[in-house]
Amino acid sequence: MGLGLEPADFRRVLTRPRPALLGVLLQFVVMPSLAALVAWGLRLEPPLAVGLILVGCCPGGTASNVVALIARADVALSVVMTSLSTVLAVGLTPLLSSILAGRYVPVDGWSLLANVLQVVLVPVAVGVLLKQGRPGLARRIEPLMPPVAVLAIALIVAGIIGAQREALLTQGFLLLLATLLLHGSGFLLGLVLPVLLGESRRAARTISIEVGMQNSGLAVVLARSGGFTSPLTALPGAISAVVHSLMGSAL
Repeated sequence: MGLGLEPADFRRVLTRPRPALLGVLLQFVVMPSLAALVAWGLRLEPPLAVGLILVGCCPGGTASNVVALIARADVALSVVMTSLSTVLAVGLTPLLSSILAGRYVPVDGWSLLANVLQVVLVPVAVGVLLKQGRPGLARRIEPLMPPVAVLAIALIVAGIIGAQREALLTQGFLLLLATLLLHGSGFLLGLVLPVLLGESRRAARTISIEVGMQNSGLAVVLARSGGFTSPLTALPGAISAVVHSLMGSAL
């Protein structure tokens, strides 16, 4: 992603912060509300309902930046929204999870900050610097990066799903429906609301991708380390990782 960006792209986003702030606001209002509504409407078992709410309360995932690149959306805006939502998630994810799931979910703020630096900011910065310092090399490498990124995402998803295979076979259909409703509604509202509020179509497309795609891996980690006794709590995050990647790529 960094290979396709220039410092001017980030200056453009930061000099007009309204789309980024709107996207982050929708991220933490639309998705948690949708998750709680879907869990209630489908009458999910308590562990599955909590797991789905965890997905909804997580920040945007870095996969959204890859999909924004593939979709020719505003990658710089996507990266800024992912970074900002991840930082804010230090406080908002446990707060929203506690309110909507009826229990407190501990979040390691320093670990989240390290995740932003290692997974988002550092690689993008390296790519931008490479494009500035070695533009010829950057042009040769850039076309190879999207398929490499897609392969990496697929391997991460496979690891999450593989650990919950048996539970997936018994609970898969209902959770597939739940995650389709959650992410599909997120993509739709993330597109329609910014358009109604006067944002450009490119910005609205970027916000739609960012709102519709969650950091499902973080939801799995929170489900496993947040004191939940049922292993089923991690399953919605595992299925979500597949669903939002496929839906985002298709869109």
